[in-house]
Amino acid sequence: MSVARQVVVEADGGSRGNPGPAGYGAVVIDPATGEPLAEAAEYIGVATNNVAEYRGLIAGLAAAKALFPDAGDALRVHVRMDSKLVVEQMSGRWKIKHPDMKPLAARAAAILPSASVTYEWIPRAQNKHADRLANEAMDAGRDGRQWEASASTAALDSPTAAPAPSGSAASGSPAPAPSGSPAPAPSGSSAPAPAPSGSAASGSPAPAPSGSPAADALFPRPEDAAEPVAEPADAHSAPRQSAGTPQTGWGSAPDLGAPATLLLLRHGETALTPEKRFSGSGGTDPELSAVGRGQAERAAEHFAALGTVQEIVSSPLRRCRETAAVVAARLRLGVRIDEGLRETDFGAWEGLTFAEVRERYADDLTAWLASPDTAPTGGGESFSEVADRVAATRDRLVARSTGRTVLLVTHVTPIKTFVRLALGAPPEALFRMELSAASVSEVAYYADGNASVRLLNDASHLR
Repeated sequence: MSVARQVVVEADGGSRGNPGPAGYGAVVIDPATGEPLAEAAEYIGVATNNVAEYRGLIAGLAAAKALFPDAGDALRVHVRMDSKLVVEQMSGRWKIKHPDMKPLAARAAAILPSASVTYEWIPRAQNKHADRLANEAMDAGRDGRQWEASASTAALDSPTAAPAPSGSAASGSPAPAPSGSPAPAPSGSSAPAPAPSGSAASGSPAPAPSGSPAADALFPRPEDAAEPVAEPADAHSAPRQSAGTPQTGWGSAPDLGAPATLLLLRHGETALTPEKRFSGSGGTDPELSAVGRGQAERAAEHFAALGTVQEIVSSPLRRCRETAAVVAARLRLGVRIDEGLRETDFGAWEGLTFAEVRERYADDLTAWLASPDTAPTGGGESFSEVADRVAATRDRLVARSTGRTVLLVTHVTPIKTFVRLALGAPPEALFRMELSAASVSEVAYYADGNASVRLLNDASHLR
């Protein structure tokens, strides 16, 4: 009969640009002593934060399995990560919508039996070891070399013992973060993976004592499984950029030629706009109000006076199509529809005010405010998912628009996301921008991959 083996896996991933140069880190820990048993890290090239997080999980699970190849079903792994997206998706509570995530989740799930793995969300501050490993991998990639376990100093910045999660349940189900976050205005291969190259094991540890406090906290008895889990508020790790890593700015580079210029026009008002109701793509598709049609006409005059718009691309939602049609008629241009420009799906919050959402879904709202990986109630879309979609749309548009000016008629969240990504700002920057109906923002994209935000929330044409 196999002897029970219990280990903790802490994993992390990051992208300097999201998408950008990316890497992951993972460490296998003895839950009784807190000692690291194996480390793994790798630079993976250009990828998003979420892809890097999943790659970290895969490496950690593979390393744990490699430590105990004969344990079989007796191996128990408790995964701790600061990515709520990965924790919730792997726990089966959130749907996996993004096509890039599905094969990664399947790959992770195939490494060990599902009953052998539990998941817990932790704040980034409690994930320092894996975070350091991920950054070491990205630094190595930047310098054109491979990460080496023998040169790693990540363990020096990690705690001497793995802290037992307070009230942790076997399912790893995190409860919403405590309230108190500032309230924004609504906007909007299945085969088992091999042991990761470069993982360093420090020997085969003895199994965690069955009655040790650390083991009991991480691997609770069945009667403890229904206890609620307390989860501290913490935003998802922002894209990492090492201090001292120079980037060529558009202003200091040689002549890069004419940029691709994206003019970002928010649609005109609808009946929901003045009431500040959540209006996304999950069911509500209101038309422009009389005020909104007037705003679209004034925007059309503005762009006609500029004389620079060469193409118009619109979100598929009605309020944007109507706004785009008014501008297109004045400029005598056609309108192309791009699904990537649609607003966030706000799920069950569609049509509600912020106050109504807080009254009906207080815990879900608090969790949403705390992490860009959290989706609105009822299968909505997280800001991380929106960022992936917008980044892909941006890349398509910019690739074919060098030297041209393209008008995008879209919504609050996509516009804020274009700006945030251009600035390299963290996800919480979404809550620190305001966009009026029919306002104009502008971003120029240069040949060296850098971007310049030229305008934000300009509504002077409406006065």
